Order: sequence, then C-alpha cells, then structure tokens
Amino acid sequence: MAVARQAPIEARPVVVSEPVRLTGLLRDPVNLTELRREAEKAAKDLEDATKALEQRRARIRASERELAAKLRELQAAEKSFAEVRQPLSDLVSQLYQRPLSDDAAAFLSGASDESTLRAMADVTHLVSERNQVLEDAGRLQAERERLTAEAQELRAGNLLSEAQMGAEIETLRARSAKIVKSLTQALVKLGVKVDRSGNPSAGCDPTRASSANGFPNGLIPVAYLCPLQQRGNQLRGDAAIAFISLNEAYRKRFGRPMCVTDSYRSLAEQQSVYYRRPGFAAVPGRSNHGLGLAVDLCGGVERFRSAEFTWLEANGKQFGWIHPKWAYSSPFEPWHWEYDPELGSVL
Repeated sequence: MAVARQAPIEARPVVVSEPVRLTGLLRDPVNLTELRREAEKAAKDLEDATKALEQRRARIRASERELAAKLRELQAAEKSFAEVRQPLSDLVSQLYQRPLSDDAAAFLSGASDESTLRAMADVTHLVSERNQVLEDAGRLQAERERLTAEAQELRAGNLLSEAQMGAEIETLRARSAKIVKSLTQALVKLGVKVDRSGNPSAGCDPTRASSANGFPNGLIPVAYLCPLQQRGNQLRGDAAIAFISLNEAYRKRFGRPMCVTDSYRSLAEQQSVYYRRPGFAAVPGRSNHGLGLAVDLCGGVERFRSAEFTWLEANGKQFGWIHPKWAYSSPFEPWHWEYDPELGSVL
C-alpha cells in the first residue's frame, strides 16, 4: 500500500547519541540468528563432505582405470611372449628328447670336427634362450601377482574409505536436518505460517539464503524466500529470520508487532509500483525489495522522529537492519528499511 510522502524535518542523517536500552528484552528465548548460522554451517559442512566424497570417488575411478590398463598391458605382453616362447620351447624339448646324434657322440668322445662344435654351440644357445624365456616368464608372473594384489588392496581400501565417508555424510545430513527442524519449530512458535507438511509456508529453507544471490533481482524462486509473521510478506532467508527477531524485540517494546506494507517484490510487482509511485520506487530490477532484503513499514515507523522510528534506528543494527543514508533525503522514505547481510553476518 502506498504511503503518503512527508516533507523531511532535517535532510541529513540523524545520530542518536544514546541508544535505547532494553536490558533483557532484545534476547529471544531462542536465538534465531544463531540457529540460522548453525543451519548454514551444517549445510556447508554437508556440501563440503559430499564434494569430498565425489572427488574421492573420481580418484578411485581414475586409479582403478589406471590399474586395469596395466593389467591389460601385462596380459597382452604375456600373450605376445607366449607366442615367441612356444617355438623355442618346443625345439629345445625335442633336442632334449632326441637320442644323441653322431656329432654329439663324437664330441663326447673327443673326436669332434667343426660342424660338431657348431651344432653343440647351437644347442647351448638354445638352452640359454630357453632359460631366459623361463626367467622372463617368472618375472611377468610375479608382476601380474603384484598388480592383482594391489588391485584387491585398492578396492578394499576404497570400499572402506567410501563407507566411512558415507557414514560421516549421513551424520552431517541428520545434524543439518535437526538444526533446520529446530529453527522451523522456533519460527512456528513465533507465528510464522506453516503449510500442511509443517514447514514454513512458501517452502522456506534458511540454509539457502546466500544462494539467493545467484538469481536476478525480482526473480528469486519461492524456495529461497521465507515468510514473515506479517501475512503475505516474505524475504530472503537470512533477512527474514533477522526481521522476525527484530519484530519480537519491537513487540516487547511497543506491545504489538511491526506493521509491514511491503517486503519482497517480484519484477512484475516492481514495475507496477514504479509506475504507480513515480519517484518513490527504484527502476525495476534495481530495487533491494527485489533482492528480498528490504521492507516498507507502517504503524508509526513511517513518521520520521516518532518513538517507533527512533527505537528502530537505535536498535535495528543489533539485528542487521538499517535505515539507508539515501532514505533520509533522496528520496525521503522513513518507512524504508534494509537488511545488511555483511552486518548480519558478524552479529
């Protein structure tokens, strides 16, 4: 709903010298911001562990492919070696099995000639070659056994490692789900509407808050937005949770929740507001409303220097919410407040 423009009393930022102190009232029974951070960390740990498992699996597949290639090369070498070895082995076997020839008998009796010596030299060479073949075959067999044992050890180690990492991931997943459930229950207790499955309506997932940066202004999917207690309004996850905490502190101070006229605006809604309120809305696609990080407030906050405005100005930063400098004068919008993710991240 449009808010009538009011002339500024002072066209400059106002510094409150002494912030309003609410001892014991600014702390929620459940620290929503801390729960959100824990949920984000748990989700990040789960994501990192899952990536590590995928990287481990990729290394396993690469090492198994390399080992399989070595075994195939060894098998091919054995096959080629067998083809070379067989004729030689057959020939040597025949020489051993044949009776001594006349040349051999002459050699043994000491009456050998040149042809006899040549024949015996050939036999000696064949025997040497056969022994070398047998030695090479033994080495090939030993290498095959080594590679086979290595493959078995690798597979066993990989299975154990994957099982351990899988168990770790399941533990992280359960922890993440538990934290998100605690946060959801806390939001529900504070009046955030839920759907039939018991989750905050609009499919809110606070662990996706930072991921919303990847979407264009005004085109953030519903799953990346969280509802506020003020019906029909929603913001990016981290901004929504911080606003709900701020709203509870405001309720304790003024006895009523904050009044919200506008929050996240889709691109179509930005275009509509831009044409209905010229000069009081950013160019479509450039508004912080389209990032799910801004609200327009009523109920007193829209009146500059009112008690509500002054309280929010003094205490909003404790929850990551600020009144931007431009909104003090250009254009003057006391009702416009924004969530600062950098400020919220260090609270």
